[in-house]
Amino acid sequence: MNVYCANLLSSLQIPGNQARGNMSGKPRLHYFNGRGRMEPIRWLLAAAGVEFEESYLEKKEDLTKLQKDGSLLFQQVPMVEIDGMKLVQTRAIANYIATKYNLYGKDMKERALIDMYVEGMFDLNELLMKYGYLPADKKEEHFANMMDKAENRYFPVFEKVLKDHGKDFLVGNQLSRADVQLLEIILMAEECKPDTLAKFPLLQSFKARISNIPPIKKFLQPGSQRKPLIREEEVPKVIKIFY
Repeated sequence: MNVYCANLLSSLQIPGNQARGNMSGKPRLHYFNGRGRMEPIRWLLAAAGVEFEESYLEKKEDLTKLQKDGSLLFQQVPMVEIDGMKLVQTRAIANYIATKYNLYGKDMKERALIDMYVEGMFDLNELLMKYGYLPADKKEEHFANMMDKAENRYFPVFEKVLKDHGKDFLVGNQLSRADVQLLEIILMAEECKPDTLAKFPLLQSFKARISNIPPIKKFLQPGSQRKPLIREEEVPKVIKIFY
């Protein structure tokens, strides 16, 4: 980020958007204790080697308090306190983190490719994320649709990208948010269907390679801030917080 952009961001005076003294200096993530739309943000921070803190929404009143005190610009979480700002909207937060920590390509063309790939990943992520919250009678149909799209629409694209690009990474020749978020998606899909990469040898190699990058490898170890799959008994609690 150039000096002008950094100064501009630091001078923004959006009402209710100033952080209230996170004394540790670490980003603070506000969300429930689960994956949802915050998980890609956790992945990006972890991949950048950035330590972060979390404030969990445990009940509806926790969300209401953030809404009433002006912390949530659009009355929604995820919200991340970082660099004196209270950022909301998952893509905006991820874009900022990716830019700040050099995970967003080296020029406009690379950034456009990263954005294009990530938008496709978000589409698949929505399907994978929704699965855990569906009632039992809706799961089978959704699962079939979700895995069909993963294996016949999305993963073939990234297999071809890796083949055509001929590098270890999706864009350029260095780690970007596209790589981080593709690994997240692959692992989520494999939780649902372990052999989902059977037809994609380059994605299998990609998964092994990116998983072994030290800060990512650390994030994949037990005890990290990576969240597990939501359990069926946890769903009503999450729904009560937001609805």
